[in-house]
Amino acid sequence: MASIGEKIRSLRKALGMTLDEFATEIGASKSSVWELENKETVRPSADRINAVARALNVTPEFLLDDKAVSPSANVADQAFFRRYQQLSDPTKQQLHEILKVLDRKDPD
Repeated sequence: MASIGEKIRSLRKALGMTLDEFATEIGASKSSVWELENKETVRPSADRINAVARALNVTPEFLLDDKAVSPSANVADQAFFRRYQQLSDPTKQQLHEILKVLDRKDPD
């Protein structure tokens, strides 16, 4: 079992982000990030959980599931798709064009 704080710390470090950088990314103070990672009992708001999940490329559900220790490929895909859904139509079109190019290069 992994606590939300352990997951946040582990994923943040895996991305090479400092507390300061991560705090800026999620719009929080360094001390509130430290509390998220280290306090035994934390009750972040839904908005904060969503910001943390987005910054760490995972889903809020993964962060809140104490049984999930590390994110699966499915979790990363879900997180990517959620971010994709929030993009503008022109940006989505650009990603479609990039995907077409990558598909042509993929030997499978």
